Amino acid sequence: MTIEFRAVPVDDGDGRRLAAAMVEEMRVLYDGLDLDAADMPKAGPAELGPPDGVFLVGYDGDEAVGCGGVKRFSDGIGEIKRMYVVPDRRGSGVAQTLLAALEDEARRLGYGTLRLDTGDRQPGARRLYERAGFREIDNYNGNPAAAYFGEKHLPPAP
Repeated sequence: MTIEFRAVPVDDGDGRRLAAAMVEEMRVLYDGLDLDAADMPKAGPAELGPPDGVFLVGYDGDEAVGCGGVKRFSDGIGEIKRMYVVPDRRGSGVAQTLLAALEDEARRLGYGTLRLDTGDRQPGARRLYERAGFREIDNYNGNPAAAYFGEKHLPPAP
């Protein structure tokens, strides 16, 4: 499996479609959660676009199979948002490949540290992040729906 990642707008085309699917899945999983509510961390076009962010869609051939973004959290620290893999491709390695691509983009954007969060109803996501080297930290972003907060110091690119 070869996944090609393309930087795209989060609010257009496949970026919009996959991000909307992720938001809807979270709404169902977390009993009506609105990821765009005022008390939630922001992850829209302004955050997930240039100059301080990026939104990637991964393609297996012509099929869009996953997405995720990196945004600026603070000086030298990026944050992963809107990470999603289409249901029929879960368990196939797409998430690991996507996470590695997001780490590469974070380095390119100048972030030496990367943070993320996930909820208690997504144990697979937490396992993925911990296997990738994220360590648990205190609540850094005030996300009221998250139960796990992770951080990884990114080694320089080879």
